[in-house]
Parts: sequence; structure tokens; C-alpha cells
Amino acid sequence: FMEIQEIEQVVVKWETDVFMVTPKDSESERDEELQQNNDENHTIKQNQLIETQDKSLYPCGICDETFTKNSLLTKHLKIHTDDGLFSCKICGKTSSRKCHLDIHMRTHTGEKPFLCNLCGKGFSQKGHLTIHTRTHTGERPFSCKICEKGFIEKGLLTDHMSVHTGERPFPCKICGKSFSRKSSLTVHVRTHVAEKPFSCEICGKGFCAKAFLNLHMRVHTGDRPFSCVICGKTYTQKSHLSVHLRTHTGDRPFSCTLCGKSFQYKLSLMEHMTIHTGERPFLCKVCGKRFREKCHLTVHMRIHTGEKPFSCNICEKRFCKKCNLILHMRNHVSENSVSC
Repeated sequence: FMEIQEIEQVVVKWETDVFMVTPKDSESERDEELQQNNDENHTIKQNQLIETQDKSLYPCGICDETFTKNSLLTKHLKIHTDDGLFSCKICGKTSSRKCHLDIHMRTHTGEKPFLCNLCGKGFSQKGHLTIHTRTHTGERPFSCKICEKGFIEKGLLTDHMSVHTGERPFPCKICGKSFSRKSSLTVHVRTHVAEKPFSCEICGKGFCAKAFLNLHMRVHTGDRPFSCVICGKTYTQKSHLSVHLRTHTGDRPFSCTLCGKSFQYKLSLMEHMTIHTGERPFLCKVCGKRFREKCHLTVHMRIHTGEKPFSCNICEKRFCKKCNLILHMRNHVSENSVSC
């Protein structure tokens, strides 16, 4: 019995030595192994995160731009290829975005869904209405940092800055004339190629810019929104009113650098300069005679055409020059004096 009991005690001691001492070392090893696994898992997660971030960028295979959404990449790719472009069924013009095509279509349909609450004028784009509204409110959010002059839109400020800088980065390849805006160059080029994409629906007259068509429409509507505060005379264009006001103020802003003579109109100065230069730029294509001023050529052409636009309201005799009619009218005045 004692032997069995002793044997059992030895077994218990052995088990204690094995399971109470040895496991302490094993626990440390397991802790180290766990920490190592955690480090490895963290590294894997970091790599997976990087891979996920990389996968969230959609690169363009043509220009190396990247996008966060596949839909943005799809829209971008339309820039590089004609496939998938939104095309106008009327004129064939294409756009990479449907919303831009929708706006373009209004040029054909004449739709103007954005109305001015003050004057009722309609616009095809909300941005155009915003700019127009400033003509009523007087708001000028774009100011020149040099002279502080304000403008209703950024493009007008850009044009104005060329007055100070002299910069005109868009030259015409045909005549060499330069412009501060690409849109201004586009309109100018149409004068060379005789392209007039904007037509009047009433008389059919064509124009190279929509702004010119809008001004022309006032001929048909009778709209003369610019009036002189002194004499009440009205004009279709603000620039015409500005020129007219010089007749009241006596302002002559255009001066000859050679003799100092000043003029109300720039054209008058240009015609005057031909006196100093001897230039006669206006040529008669019939007889070859040249003239300093266009109005002189116009009068001269009546010799060839037989046109006599000035008529006497007494005897109905006609003249090619107004001055000749005035001289003729004196004959009637003299006749009346003699008869009396």
C-alpha cells in the first residue's frame, strides 16, 4: 500500500513539474508568436489597404490622369475618342457631357427657360441671366486692380486688362490682328471667311456674332433703350449714345499727334491723318481714282451709277450731292423774291 502511495506521489510531482513549470516557458513563446502574428497581420492589412487605395483610382491609359470613380473615367475618355460623344443631330457638334449638349440644343430650338424678373428677357443659360441681372442692379463684381473700373463679367475684365498690359495673345493668322480673348478672335476670323452663322429670322441677314444679331433685331422691334438725358434722342447701342453726347459736351477725345487738331470720332481722325501721309486708301474700281475719305468715294461712285438720291421738293430735279441741292434751292428762293 505504501509503495503504491509513494508511486502516486512521484507521479503527482512529475505532473506538477511538467505542467506547472514548463508551461510558463511555453506561454512566453506563445506570446512572442502571437506578437509576431499580429505584426504580420498588421503588415498584410497595410498592404491590402494600399492595394485597395490603388484599386480605387481609375487611371486613363491615354493621358495618365486618374479618377476616383469609374463613371468619371468613362466621361473623361470621351475627350480622347469620338466613341460615346454626345452629338447634335442638327449641326453635328459634339460634347463630352450631355448637359452641355442640352444647353447647345437651345441655340437651335430657341428655348430660353431663364427669364429676367425685371424686364422679362429670356436666356438659354442660368449664368447668362445672372450676368444680365447685373445690368439692372448695377453690380460690378469684377474690378480692375489698376484703375478700379468694374465689370459685370470676368471676360470683360480680361478684355479691359489688355488696355493696361497691351497683351493680345490671340493673333489672326490671316491679317495678323491680335485679340485679348480667343472668342474675339473666332468672331474676327469669320469676317475673312464670310462665315455668318447667326441669321435674322425676319430679313435673313447674317452675322458673324450673336451679339451683332441681337443689335440688328432692334431695327425690326424698334427698341432703342439708350436715350440722351439732354435732348431725349434715343439709340439702339450704348456706344452710339456715348458718341452723340460729345455733341453736347464738345468733347473731342481723338487728337492728331502731328498738328494737334482734335476730333469727336476716331474715324474722323483717321481720315484727317491722310492729309499728313498723303495716303488715299479708297479706290474707285471703275476708273481707278483714289480718295482720302470713304464718303468722297461714295459720292464719286454716283457718277458711274447715275444715282441721284437728293431731290428738289419744288421742281423734283435730282442731284448726286446734297450741297448741289442746297445751291439749287437758292434759285427757287431768288425766283420767289423777284416775283414778289
